[in-house]
Amino acid sequence: MSSLRCKGPWWQVPVMLFLAVGLITLVGCPPAPEEPDVEPTVTEPVPTVTAPPPPEEPIEEPIEEPIEPVEEPEDPIEEPVEEPEEPVEEPEEPVEEPEEPVEEPEEPVEEPEEPVEEPEEPIEEPVEPVEEPEEPVEEPEEPVEEPEEPAEEPEEPEEAAAVLEDPLSFARVPTPAWMPEPIEVEDAAAETEEEMKPYTEGIPDTDVTFDMVPIPGGTFLMGSPEDEEDRRDDEGPQVEIEIEPFWMGTHEVTWNEFELWSLALDKQRREMTGVDHTERHELIDAIAIPTKPYTDMTFGMGKGGYPAVCMTQTAAKMYCKWLSAKTGRYYRLPTEAEWEYAARAGTTTAYSFGDDPEELDDYGWHFENSNDRYQRVGQLKPNPWGLYDMHGNVAEWVIDQHVPDFYSQLNEKPGPLVNPLAQATSLYPRVVRGGSWDDDPEDLRSAARRGSTTDWMLQDPQIPQSPWYHTDADFVGFRVVRPLRVPTPEEAKRYELDEVQITELEEYRDAQAGQW
Repeated sequence: MSSLRCKGPWWQVPVMLFLAVGLITLVGCPPAPEEPDVEPTVTEPVPTVTAPPPPEEPIEEPIEEPIEPVEEPEDPIEEPVEEPEEPVEEPEEPVEEPEEPVEEPEEPVEEPEEPVEEPEEPIEEPVEPVEEPEEPVEEPEEPVEEPEEPAEEPEEPEEAAAVLEDPLSFARVPTPAWMPEPIEVEDAAAETEEEMKPYTEGIPDTDVTFDMVPIPGGTFLMGSPEDEEDRRDDEGPQVEIEIEPFWMGTHEVTWNEFELWSLALDKQRREMTGVDHTERHELIDAIAIPTKPYTDMTFGMGKGGYPAVCMTQTAAKMYCKWLSAKTGRYYRLPTEAEWEYAARAGTTTAYSFGDDPEELDDYGWHFENSNDRYQRVGQLKPNPWGLYDMHGNVAEWVIDQHVPDFYSQLNEKPGPLVNPLAQATSLYPRVVRGGSWDDDPEDLRSAARRGSTTDWMLQDPQIPQSPWYHTDADFVGFRVVRPLRVPTPEEAKRYELDEVQITELEEYRDAQAGQW
């Protein structure tokens, strides 16, 4: 105990401690590992510090102030040392944490796999809507079939059912209302005038054919000029007419063609050759045919390749209906304006070849070169548009009523007039054009007109007389036209059987106890 006692005044011990602490504060706190050296440093400097008393006062002020900082640095020293160690460990944990998130995305990866499977279910669901539109698709197919049924109706038609009971229904109903689909024929189809070509029409189920040539649309002066030689009053005044494009038969209708309908040879041929009877045949066979003629209407002039003659305009119109049903293309008689336009073929002379009747022998059969009979069609030269026998051989039916001042009536209207016709209101007179084998050359001019008379059936012994034959008109035949633009049923009424003709047919049928 005596050895530890401090020599000198008692207050020096605390002074020395304070001085030591002050020095430590001024010099800077050494790192924690150097703390064990504090005791040696405290004991050694005691004599040197006590010598000068003046520093005691300045030291006391720093001593009191650093006392608190001494404790503060010790705390911060310990805290920073411990804190960095913790952050060092903490980053290790975050390092481990990203490893966990790495594993977590693996789970979301598995989760999208489930949604992937889920869209498979929605994919199956839209499959059902796909099936639903298939039903609507089938529904429009039914409407598509519905228009096809009307197209086939003429073959089995609702109207055909009525026609089977009453063949005159075809006389009343315009052809475009029931005409069946066309049978394909090379070059027969066209939408525009530029597409029109000559074609050969074969009458189905037969070996009979005829040729058609295109007639371009245009305007011309119908009638003859006042200075034309042998001109008649009913040929003028000239009037400007506009014509739509159409096809016209290159020849007059021959017996080969006409008797397929008029003598029902078409039906007989099918029965003999064993052709399957179709709905189209039922339609064709339902169209009224004439009574059998009381005599040979050729009167010994020939059949094969010769023009058919002695038919009424009614018979010629009904043949056109039958031909339309056979082919599916709309055939009819020409109007008077169409006929003259085609006969002139762009010329303005009396004949299509000029004004000199001396050249007529090369183009037409007339009284002076025909040997008192009609001739086979197509033996002489055609006109510029490829039409044969437009001058002579047989006169040809057109649709118009013969009205002597018809051109004067047309001239009162603003022109050009589009394909006018004189609508028939009586059976006689009706117009034939072109002259015949029994006429003089002047009657074969392009503008020459002639009207029918009751004298054309004087020899008919039937009572009442037949609406089908003009037994005394062995110089009258016809040729067919086919307009590029098929008329509507309403438009077609003016070209087909008129009320006067339908009434005549009904009266004749009633008089014959329902027989033709």
